Amino acid sequence: MNVYTLVMLASGVGGSAGGAGGAGGGDRRLIDQILSGGPVGYVLIVLSVVALALVIANAVQLRRDRLAPPAVIAALEETLRRNDVEGARAVCAAAGNESFLSRMFGSALTRCSRSAFGFLEMRSALEESGTREIDRLTKLTDGVGLVAAVAPMLGLLGTVFGMIGAFQTIGTLEGASRSNQLAVYMSHALVTTALGLTVAIPCTAAYTYFKRRIDRLAGEIGQLAEDLASHLQGKGAGAKAASAGVRGVPAAGPGGGGARVAGVVGPGGGAVRP
Repeated sequence: MNVYTLVMLASGVGGSAGGAGGAGGGDRRLIDQILSGGPVGYVLIVLSVVALALVIANAVQLRRDRLAPPAVIAALEETLRRNDVEGARAVCAAAGNESFLSRMFGSALTRCSRSAFGFLEMRSALEESGTREIDRLTKLTDGVGLVAAVAPMLGLLGTVFGMIGAFQTIGTLEGASRSNQLAVYMSHALVTTALGLTVAIPCTAAYTYFKRRIDRLAGEIGQLAEDLASHLQGKGAGAKAASAGVRGVPAAGPGGGGARVAGVVGPGGGAVRP
């Protein structure tokens, strides 16, 4: 008896051969069918629980009012209309205001305040900080994608184990016992395949949905950040920036307008536009 057979017997797959002929296979409960997948089936069950937790976490996290809370937007608009750059940075740094928008905009303001080019760097600063924030968002989504990729391979692994057991049965047993044992191993092979696909299919759909949702939300928040940054123009912004320690900050961008903000860079590397 090899190691594989011992593992299958311990999981109850091989040991159920004796009762396969006496009890009708159609009378087995769904939970019994699932548990007949053996060790690989147990791993797939655990993966399904992990995938469900990741999907719920993504659904909670990827909401507009969570990534860009209305209170933070209103506070930033109020301070930026007064050309109060330091006040806007304080709003972004407040513990209760932590969000995608506050981290992205606060990081961009900090970089511009420390740069000799001032708010001429607002465009590149927002792109850089936006890319970092998108990377943070995609960590949970990548977890769903990982489960979607691993689950069918685990199902295939269980199928291979089942086929190995089936061929060993053909070579070692005879008569009715061989038929019963062969049916058990073939059932194991098909159950693990079904479990792998059952986990992978919804995870693939969820991964695609969340990736598109991140792209859309990043575009919307990028446009919102651009609208907020449009208040940083005119002499008032230049004076406030100079008083904060910035030198050489232009009062206005080319053509009399303020520095414009590019869209947030998406996961693919290009600028995401709504």
